[in-house]
Amino acid sequence: METAIKIFNKVSNVLGIEWAPINTPRTRRLQTLGAMGVIYFMLFGEAVSIYLFLTLAYSSLWWVAILYGIWMLRDIDICSRGGRKSEWVRNWRWWRYYCDYFPIKLVKTVELDPDRNYMFAIFPHGVLSFGAFGAFCTNATGFQKLFPGMSSHFITLGGHFLVPFFRDFGLALGICSSSEESLLHLLDQKKYKGNCVAMTVGGAAEALDAHPKAYKVILKRRKGFIRVAMKSGSPIVPVFSFGENDLYRPLSNPENSLLRRFQEKVRKITGISPMFPLGRGVFQYSYGVVPMRSPVTTVVGAPMEVKKNLEPTPEEIDAVHAEFTTRLVALFESEKKKYLKYHKDAQLIIT
Repeated sequence: METAIKIFNKVSNVLGIEWAPINTPRTRRLQTLGAMGVIYFMLFGEAVSIYLFLTLAYSSLWWVAILYGIWMLRDIDICSRGGRKSEWVRNWRWWRYYCDYFPIKLVKTVELDPDRNYMFAIFPHGVLSFGAFGAFCTNATGFQKLFPGMSSHFITLGGHFLVPFFRDFGLALGICSSSEESLLHLLDQKKYKGNCVAMTVGGAAEALDAHPKAYKVILKRRKGFIRVAMKSGSPIVPVFSFGENDLYRPLSNPENSLLRRFQEKVRKITGISPMFPLGRGVFQYSYGVVPMRSPVTTVVGAPMEVKKNLEPTPEEIDAVHAEFTTRLVALFESEKKKYLKYHKDAQLIIT
């Protein structure tokens, strides 16, 4: 037995594998499972959902698949009409384990008026926006207590709502389409009060620059959210997730490298950035797709008032965009020393 253990340890050392202690507390195990469940859902949820639907369609329960398909077609635009949020789903204990794993914390810097709607512009995207997901797709970080009377809706690509079953889970979390129609609907002051429409402005393209201790965000060419905010007259709130980029060790992919060109080509075709992140596993800390245990603090800044303008000119959009950029930089500089151990070296690079 001792010989086997020695061989096992030697092989582990050669492979560079650091195993988790056998006596790891149950709570930490549950937190790891919570994080694993979320990452597997994000990576494989759509593929599994399609497989389940096809399996159902080619089984003796084919009629259930047909009925669901008919209902789904009739319900297809719900993601652009406010969604179908379930507080019961957002309150699952699973989310608490997930958020405690890192941990993910939500911090507000000012009070928000529950009688108004807000556009939350979140940076950075990171590999998979773990901080934004925990803060605005679940109630585990205390959104309802921090912002009483308000409701958060995370925004993603409309294509995700074409996948059976997967779409329903996303809708239950309050996720809606990123189309302009959807955003204007959620921000319509005549229909809603207290809506916080949260979107990662940099999107999948920004994920390619998610490297530890680096904060390179895409903003200069992102002006659609400014236009929507102006059309609706909704204040824009800068939001920054400190630590978001420290959760993985991605492969080096500098501009114009072979890997970067491949990633960009796939992203343009599919809308998804093919990342090759190195995280940890469930029982070891060296390899896997589970994110690292590293704190993520999502800080909600002060709202920037925007004058309602149904037909803003490019010059007017640029002016608001410039002011927002200044406010985002100010938020980063004022808060980084509170949440980043390496704050002296941390710089926000805007592209």
